[in-house]
Amino acid sequence: MSKASPEIEWTDGVPVARAFDDPYFSKRDGLAEARHVFLDGNGLPARFRPGFHIAELGFGTGLNALAALDAWRKAGCDGPLRFTSFELFPLRATDAMRALEAFPDVADLAAPILSALEGDCVVQTDDLHLTLIIGDARETLLEWQDQADAWFLDGFAPARNPELWEPELLSHVARHTTPEGSFATYTAAGAVRRALSEAGFEVERVPGFGSKRHMTKGRLA
Repeated sequence: MSKASPEIEWTDGVPVARAFDDPYFSKRDGLAEARHVFLDGNGLPARFRPGFHIAELGFGTGLNALAALDAWRKAGCDGPLRFTSFELFPLRATDAMRALEAFPDVADLAAPILSALEGDCVVQTDDLHLTLIIGDARETLLEWQDQADAWFLDGFAPARNPELWEPELLSHVARHTTPEGSFATYTAAGAVRRALSEAGFEVERVPGFGSKRHMTKGRLA
């Protein structure tokens, strides 16, 4: 099980993964991007209900989890939001903290995120049950015994991080999705859309965030 931290550099306050030459979130506004792509793309918060479970490929800085938790709180949902994320190279908590300081609207919610990155891979609070599964998702997802109501597919760009977009892995995403469950991702790459469709999702290309013309979302058929 890998616990190696990635090598990063900082550009305009945004961490960039050197191995993939890709930023962890939009340099324009990472929080707005998370809300547009992953929340709106999955029809959230309208679909929230007690016990709602989000799963994610690529935990990164934890910004998506923070956006989801913020929406959960504002929606006034009962009980905790369940959030499971699969990550091969977890960021150092200090780097995540530095990145999240750019978003004061949600920075005060970051304690469980930082705790997970510091080594507490299962963190439970009154309104969040967070599980960070460290390792290669192509292996760890196979062993996972749960299903998600919504998926955040947030690996680095498919051309640079093809491992997280392999058809076999995306088929396992579908198998670990509840009936009528959903996914959303920032990428509109044709190979990704075809793989998700073949996995059993009804796939839709929709307007992306900022300068990205398109993104992809879908429901399990």
